[in-house]
Amino acid sequence: MLSHESHGAASSQGPPVASARHRHHRRAVHRVAHNGPVNDLSPDSPDSFLAPLLTPEGRALLDEVRGVEPARELAVATRLRRTHPAELVSAAIAQARLRQRAVAKFGAEDAARMFFTPNGVEQSTRTSVATYRAECFQALGVRSVADLCCGIGGDAIAFARAGIRVLAVDRDPLTAAAARANADALGLADLIEVREADVTEVDTSAYDAVFVDPARRSSKRGRIFDPEAYSPPLSWAVSAALKAPLGALKIAPGIPHEAIPPEAEAEWISDGGDVKEAVLWFRADGTPGARRAVLLPSEAGIYAAPDTMLPDPAVRPVGRYLYEPDGAVIRAHLVAEVAEDLEGGLIDPTIAYITADERHVTPYATAYEITDVLPFNVKKLKALLRERGVGILTVKKRGSAVEPEELRRKALPKPHGTASTTVFLTRVAGAPTMLIGHPA
Repeated sequence: MLSHESHGAASSQGPPVASARHRHHRRAVHRVAHNGPVNDLSPDSPDSFLAPLLTPEGRALLDEVRGVEPARELAVATRLRRTHPAELVSAAIAQARLRQRAVAKFGAEDAARMFFTPNGVEQSTRTSVATYRAECFQALGVRSVADLCCGIGGDAIAFARAGIRVLAVDRDPLTAAAARANADALGLADLIEVREADVTEVDTSAYDAVFVDPARRSSKRGRIFDPEAYSPPLSWAVSAALKAPLGALKIAPGIPHEAIPPEAEAEWISDGGDVKEAVLWFRADGTPGARRAVLLPSEAGIYAAPDTMLPDPAVRPVGRYLYEPDGAVIRAHLVAEVAEDLEGGLIDPTIAYITADERHVTPYATAYEITDVLPFNVKKLKALLRERGVGILTVKKRGSAVEPEELRRKALPKPHGTASTTVFLTRVAGAPTMLIGHPA
């Protein structure tokens, strides 16, 4: 049976800490750092943006503009420019705005002390994920790590807080300066050495582990889908990871499985139900080709070695319950493991919805009780909602071209009562279908 995983001692089986933290399971249904320039605030002179904020005057201004609402920024800036340089005031307000955005990733206490760039806020690892990864490194005996393409230092901070010595490298001057300022602001400068350099020229032989977080966005092209277009390319990052006793490489969670190097163990991580990232692990005692899904904050995890992977689940009629697997489970192709544990099957061979006749408690999927199975028909749905006095309608879709908001607007133009209902737009055995129910 699948279960919540707990911490333990590392062994030679499973992904980096599948054995240290998780039980072994199998697999499922087949159904994506930064080392590029991000001089997004002051491309010609990063010090003109960051350095003044590190002075006593700059820090005092940051304290004064903390929590300023957008509607008051102009008035506050006008007042402060009477006694402070205009550029410094602008930099302080911009930094305060970034800190407010960063609270969701770093928490209010850290965000209020850290220094950010716009790209840094968007692309850095959130604290919950970075902390989990640092604990994995620690469980495997890592005492030093080369963090390549470190960005503003999100992962480096977590490594250092786990007692791991860090070499944090980024070639962008502003980004490296922010990482250095963050290590100092959080009292971790003794454990984090920040180096402004091209990661391809850094000697990592003195470190227990290498962690690489290539840039997967471009200022010109936006999100990058080709792993060889990462900066640095996936092939280089893999070679860097393989040189260390332990290597880990952060990639986009939507990467095709066929693009994953055969030497790697692949892990997908979700946080609060949202898939955040995927990581390729390389270690001498690992299991090449293994797949793993980890769900934060519970750290429930499923692991599948290549020789224990399950075939795709059978397709069966819709039962009383519908289970929506967590995104990390789906990305890792581990839906079959969950279906087996739920004694269920798929509603369609290409749709990752599991159906079963009994209610089971699982951390890997959200359960809904299904009351109606209808062919797709907006008029019938509208009549049913009116008849049942529905005022709150949640629409989910998988395998349907209809947009949830469009259906909600047509089927429930105005509330008919206080009842709530969930509608799943999907396919059942190939036919467009509406499944109607509520959380179980």
